Amino acid sequence: MTHEEKKALEIFALNVREDILKSTTAAGSGHPGGSLSAADYLTYLYNKEIKVDAKNPKNPNRDRFVLSKGHAAPCLYSVLARKGFFPVEDLMTLRKKNSYLQGHPSLKHTPGVDASTGSLGQGISAACGMAVGAKVLGLNINVYALLGDGEIAEGEVWEAMLFAAHYKLENLCIAVDVNGLQIDGKTSNVMNTEPLDKKFEAFGCRVIKIDGHNFDELENAFNFFHENKNSTQPTVILMNTIKGKGVSFMENEVGWHGKAAKPAECEKALAELENYRKTLEA
Repeated sequence: MTHEEKKALEIFALNVREDILKSTTAAGSGHPGGSLSAADYLTYLYNKEIKVDAKNPKNPNRDRFVLSKGHAAPCLYSVLARKGFFPVEDLMTLRKKNSYLQGHPSLKHTPGVDASTGSLGQGISAACGMAVGAKVLGLNINVYALLGDGEIAEGEVWEAMLFAAHYKLENLCIAVDVNGLQIDGKTSNVMNTEPLDKKFEAFGCRVIKIDGHNFDELENAFNFFHENKNSTQPTVILMNTIKGKGVSFMENEVGWHGKAAKPAECEKALAELENYRKTLEA
C-alpha cells in the first residue's frame, strides 16, 4: 500500500469517527465506543476489499457484509453514506422518528445493509447462510462478518463456527473486534473467552491476529483470507482494538459503550480529531 493510499484511508476513517460522534450526540443515544473501535476495519473493508456498488446495491453477485455486533450501526452508516449508498447529511437523523437509520441495522429500511442485526450472536448465523447459499448457487461471492468480543460469549456463535467448518465455507471471512470491553465491564471478567485463537482453530477455522487499527496489517489479513481459496476453512481475523479509539477520554472506558456524548463533550472530541486531521494533512 502506498503512502497516499494509506493517508486516504486515515482521512476516511477520521471522517467516520466524526460522523459517529455527531450522529450519536444528535440522537442523544447510541453506541460510540464500539463504533469507534470498528472504524478502521470498516474503512478498509469498503474502500479496498468488498465488492459492492452503491449504484447497484442489490446486484445478486455482490459480496455481502453482516454487522453481527449491530450496535456499531453508527459506524456502518457513516461508511455506507460516504461510499454513496445514501446522503451523508442523513446521518444526523440517526434514531429519530421515521428515520431509515435505526439504532441497529435494518435490511428492510437501509440501503447497503444485507442483514438486520442487533440480537447478539445471530448475525454470524445469517452470514453462514449467505456463504453456503453462494456455494450452492455456484456464485463467486465472499461474505464478511464483524463480531464483538463480548458477543462471542453467545453459544450461537460457536454453533455457527461448527456449521462454517462442516460446510467448508472458505468464502466466509469473520473479523472479531477484540477491544476487551462490553456493556457490563471487561470481557475477561464478564465471560473470559481467551485464548480466542486456539478456540477458533479448534472449531476448524484459519486464524490471524492483527492490530485492528493498522491498515497494513488489515491488508495482510485480507490477503491471508484470499490465500485460503484453495482451502476448505473459514477465516477468522482477530483484531486487537481500542474501544473509543481516537477520542482520549473515551478510549478504554466501558462507560462509553452505550452512552452518547453530550454536546460539550462532542465538541471536545471533535477538536481532538481535528488536531489529528491537521497532522495528517500537513
